[in-house]
Amino acid sequence: MMTNRERLLSILHGKSPDRIPWIPRMDIWYRAQKNRNTLPQRFKGMSLRQVEKALGLGTPARDGRVHRIEYENMDVVVKKEGLDTVTEYVTPKGTLRAKKSQSQYEADSGIVEQLPVEFPLKNPEDYEVWMYVVENTTFVPTYEEFEAYDREIGDDGLPMVAAGDCPFHFWLQALVGYQSGYLHMIDFPDRVEALLNLMAEKDKELWRIVAESPAKLILHGMHLSSQFTPPRYFDKYIAPYYQQFSKLLHAHGKCLAMHADNDTSAILHSLKEAGYDMVECFVCSPMATVSLREAREAWGTSMIIWGGIPASILEDTYPEKDFEDYMMELFRTIAPGDAFILGVSDNVMSNSLLSRIEKITEMVEKYGNYPIAL
Repeated sequence: MMTNRERLLSILHGKSPDRIPWIPRMDIWYRAQKNRNTLPQRFKGMSLRQVEKALGLGTPARDGRVHRIEYENMDVVVKKEGLDTVTEYVTPKGTLRAKKSQSQYEADSGIVEQLPVEFPLKNPEDYEVWMYVVENTTFVPTYEEFEAYDREIGDDGLPMVAAGDCPFHFWLQALVGYQSGYLHMIDFPDRVEALLNLMAEKDKELWRIVAESPAKLILHGMHLSSQFTPPRYFDKYIAPYYQQFSKLLHAHGKCLAMHADNDTSAILHSLKEAGYDMVECFVCSPMATVSLREAREAWGTSMIIWGGIPASILEDTYPEKDFEDYMMELFRTIAPGDAFILGVSDNVMSNSLLSRIEKITEMVEKYGNYPIAL
């Protein structure tokens, strides 16, 4: 019988595991129950890793890093203001300010990620300042820290190392905002293009660190979607970047994954052409337009799917029979079981029913052995 690490490595190498790995993200659910003091009695005093093992799950192992970012010749000031985080980039060219926030409900529900509500690039003049920030950014390898984390994970999983986002989407999501980004491209395209080109060149310093690192699975790019990065922009600004990056990673025996918790129905082909090996936290209908079957038909087994279970079907608002029917159809869709890791998109949420997680574990034991044949 394989361990979860062996299953994941087998899939990454294009081989077949002994059974489908079942590795959902439980961290939001776990934090929410701790915050609300509603953690089931049998899990009292347990860590998240211990809860995962008790439920028969692998661990997603998403906390490993192979680099850190340092800034030179400027001050980066981070201030906490209640549930908000304000960051100021103080440079000789000027000061830029960004702000992220979350609601109390989100905090109580175990969601730690804050959403941007103020972006650093507001005016044409801000671009020169951020170009200075890029030029004075340094990437520092942290291989020993990663190796320690990898040993800690052991046979329970395989670390997936987050290593950033492509320049176009990072600019769109984090620097200017979806609402303003495409207007900036019309109003002052030369400044936008200059910044994107500079960021792409700077990223090659990070590429080398990632490629030479001990990590096997690299997560780069997130939330690319049919709506905000449609094919015409994806193919022009995103695909060429990843075609180069994926080629370098493949030459070093690594796999490239994208955090796919958005609707990707219109960019299925573009993702494949970009050189991705995997979509993780892959979200599908009824939470997104695209279905698991459509994705499987578009990619075959050339791209690994990690996900397939929309978080919404784990809540009591989704009928039990419909949940069971969905899961049986999932097993039929992925049969015989190549290039697939069963997970929840994006996360097992605070109101998810634990009974359904346990039910899926039972179904994996009953139907998930390779080759799946229903």
